[in-house]
Amino acid sequence: MTRHARRAGASLVALLIAMPLAAQAQTAPTKPDATTPAARMAEAEAKREKVSTFKLANGLDVVVLPDHRAPVVTQMVWYKAGSADEVAGTSGIAHFLEHLMFKGTKTHPAGQFSNAVSDIGGEENAFTTSDYTAYYQQVPAEALETVMGFEADRMENLVLSDEAVLPERDVILEERRQRTDNDPGSQLSEAVQAALFQNSHYGIPVIGWRHEMEKLSREDAIAWYDKFYTPNNATLIVAGDVTADQVKTLAEKTFGKVQRRAEPGDRAALRATEPEPVAARTVTLTDERVTQPSFSRTYLVPSDTTAKPGEAEALDVLADVLGGGATSRLYRQLVVGKGIAANVGAFNASSALKEGQFGFYATPLGEAGIAPLEAGIDEEIAKVQKDGITADELERAKNRVRKAVIYERDSQTSLARRYGAALSTGRTIADVDSYPERIEAVTVDAVKAAAETYLQKKRSVTGYLLPAPAAAEAAPATLNRS
Repeated sequence: MTRHARRAGASLVALLIAMPLAAQAQTAPTKPDATTPAARMAEAEAKREKVSTFKLANGLDVVVLPDHRAPVVTQMVWYKAGSADEVAGTSGIAHFLEHLMFKGTKTHPAGQFSNAVSDIGGEENAFTTSDYTAYYQQVPAEALETVMGFEADRMENLVLSDEAVLPERDVILEERRQRTDNDPGSQLSEAVQAALFQNSHYGIPVIGWRHEMEKLSREDAIAWYDKFYTPNNATLIVAGDVTADQVKTLAEKTFGKVQRRAEPGDRAALRATEPEPVAARTVTLTDERVTQPSFSRTYLVPSDTTAKPGEAEALDVLADVLGGGATSRLYRQLVVGKGIAANVGAFNASSALKEGQFGFYATPLGEAGIAPLEAGIDEEIAKVQKDGITADELERAKNRVRKAVIYERDSQTSLARRYGAALSTGRTIADVDSYPERIEAVTVDAVKAAAETYLQKKRSVTGYLLPAPAAAEAAPATLNRS
């Protein structure tokens, strides 16, 4: 039922949906000509029903995203509590509590909430990341009060016993075994993250380290719940066939009764900050289960929340131009041109309270090997640092963003996730709404400057996933760092 999410990479267009952006542009865009794609986009945005927001007396922030095309609503509750907030030695507790939130309350036994959602034809799920944990349901509009009541109830009345906690601990350990311990690619990813983040808890896997997960207790779960699952540390987002007045009335009737019981504090101030990198690092995982080698490189960059004005948007455009799809530079050079890559791409994972990540990935085609892929990627990076990108490349990247924004509006859940992730990582509704304008303000010079500043080897960790040598097929996996 539940799942956890890494700080993973994707193309600019994919990140737009899951990772809303926040930094302000350096200069205001000029008013576009009425016949341009940007102008049509601005006109469509102006016609969209506006987002509403208010705060309950107990501190719960509420956001309403009206969409009256169908009698359906999506409710999401976002807690500003992720794996990067965990106390040392309790890695995985954020994700563990996500599981335990389905174990029942003082008024509703385990399974009753989920059964109620299923009986009315609805859907539900939950997910945990480094920065937040969220729960959602999509149901008929007339059932909104019902799911709001259930969700408000488990915000303060969760019942945790050893009988519920200990078997669920076995569940998350099995989840780790299946998703990570039995997957060399996931193991390498964990090692890369640990090497990239030398001071921050972003280097700790969301699911947790196995030896610490094995010791998680009922007391750990209750302490996490009592500290972070309080209305003043949460955001309620309702998207769909509702009005702000309807949501406010129902929110006060349900969530408004939940007592404010903790003050989690300023997470950004409490968290450790990464020092400026001084040395490039490499991580190599060799495993007999690997049948296809692969390459990755991840750079430490500012996030949407910490970037200087215009930087996050420039990094988004840079990722799109270099590796955002079949028309990107890397794809055209390494897949189409030289025929040495089965796939290649770039991403800017910038939705975070603290540091972000910019990365590349590639898989060789046939017997090509990793070395020419790495050289080809380095060559394209050097070209951008020296000569920048073209005006045509910039316009194409902007056009893909415009289209992605339009497609996103077609999904209640995607839209709610975009706002929820932003509000849970230090950004605002205005930041989300102004993203297209800030992308329009990006210049070729800004993209070149971003490449020069942040795509430096000393800021990176390179990962190599390799098959075991034929002579050592029976040997266990080995992990080398340098």
